[in-house]
Amino acid sequence: MIPTEEEITGIQDALQSSPDVALGSAEQFLLTLSSISELEARLNLWSFKLDYDLLEKEVADPLLDLKDAIDELKKNKTLRVILAVVRSIGNLLNNTKVEGFDISYLAKVPDVKDTIHKQSLLHHVTQCVIEKNPESTDLYSELGALTRCSRVDFDILEETLQGLEKRCKNSWDHLKMIAKHESKAAFRSRLSEFLLNSAQRIITLKVIHRRLINRFKSTLIYFGASTTTTKDTSVQSFARMLSEFALEYRTSRERTLSQKRKKHVKGERNRTRGKMITETRKFSATEEQLKQKQMENVLRPTEVQFEKRSRSRSQKAGKKSEHVPSSPSVTSPDDVTDKIMEQLVKTATQVPRERSTPVSRRKRSRNSQRKSLRRTLKGGLTDEEKAVIMGNL
Repeated sequence: MIPTEEEITGIQDALQSSPDVALGSAEQFLLTLSSISELEARLNLWSFKLDYDLLEKEVADPLLDLKDAIDELKKNKTLRVILAVVRSIGNLLNNTKVEGFDISYLAKVPDVKDTIHKQSLLHHVTQCVIEKNPESTDLYSELGALTRCSRVDFDILEETLQGLEKRCKNSWDHLKMIAKHESKAAFRSRLSEFLLNSAQRIITLKVIHRRLINRFKSTLIYFGASTTTTKDTSVQSFARMLSEFALEYRTSRERTLSQKRKKHVKGERNRTRGKMITETRKFSATEEQLKQKQMENVLRPTEVQFEKRSRSRSQKAGKKSEHVPSSPSVTSPDDVTDKIMEQLVKTATQVPRERSTPVSRRKRSRNSQRKSLRRTLKGGLTDEEKAVIMGNL
C-alpha cells in the first residue's frame, strides 16, 4: 500500500515530461501518499491503537477465567466428596491408608470396571456420592470457568501478551518520529497519553499472568500432583481433563437418578397390584359423591324386620298360619323429616352447574300426530268410517 521510491520517481518524471496530461486516479493516490511525512510510522501507530482493545480482551478474559476456575476447584463441595469417595474406594481395594492421590487419576475412573456386574468405577462412585450427600450437584454446571479455560491455549496467550508489549514499545519509537514533523501539540499529547496508559495496562497483565500461573502450579500441588509433573502440566490439558470428568459424572448421575426413579415407580405399582381401581387415591370418592350418597341414605325408607312365615305341617288343606309381625324399630318421623328438609334446602340453594356436554335429545318429526295410510288400509276401515267416506262422495 505504501508507494516505493521507484514508483514515486517514475510518476514525477512522467508528470514533468508531459504536464498537460492528467494523472490517473491510482497515480494521483500514490503521489498524495508520498507527500505525507512518516507514513509507515503513522499507519503502524494507528493500527496499534485500533487493535489494542481487542488484543487486551483476548488476554484478560482467559486470565479472569483461570482465576475463577481455581476458586471453583477449591470451593466446590461436590468435588471434595467425589475425591473422598475415590480415595476410600482405592484404600479399600488396595488395602492401604493413603491420605491423597494424584488428581490426574480421575481420567481413568470411567474406564475401570468391576468383574461381576461390569459397571464402571464412576458408576459406583456416583452411587456412593448420592447416598452420602443427596444435596450434591452434577459438578459440570458449577465448573463453567474451568470449561472455558479448557478451550484456551495459554502458550499462545503468552505469545500474544509478548507481541502486545513489543508493539507498544515500537509505537513509542513511531511517536518520536512523527513528533519531528507534527506541529500540533494536542495530537502528540493525546497519543503519548494513550501509549502511557497502554504500557501500564500491559505491565499489569504480565504481573497477573505470572501470578496466576504460579497459583495454578500451587493448585496442582494442592490436589496431589508432584513438583516435577507441575512443570510439564499445562493449564489447557488439566482443565480439559477435569471438564471431561465432570461431564462424565453428570451423565452417570442422571442415569443413576433415572434408575432410582424407575425403581420407585415400580414399587408403587407393586403396592397397588391386586386392588380395584376405585381403591386408589386417584379414583377416591369426591366430595359431591359423598354428599349424594349421604342424601340417598337419608331418603331411603327405614327397614322393618318381619318374622318369617312358617307353614304348619299338620294342616293338609293348605291353610297358612301367619304370625303377627313384631313392632318395627323405626326412628322418629320428626328426625327423618328434618334431615330430608335440610338436604332439600341445600339442593335448592345450590347453584346449578352447566353441563360440559349438551344432552343429546331425540329428534321428533314435524307431523307426529299424522297416522300412516298404509297401516290404516292394512288394518281395514270400520263401518262408520266407510259411511263417512261414502257420504262425502
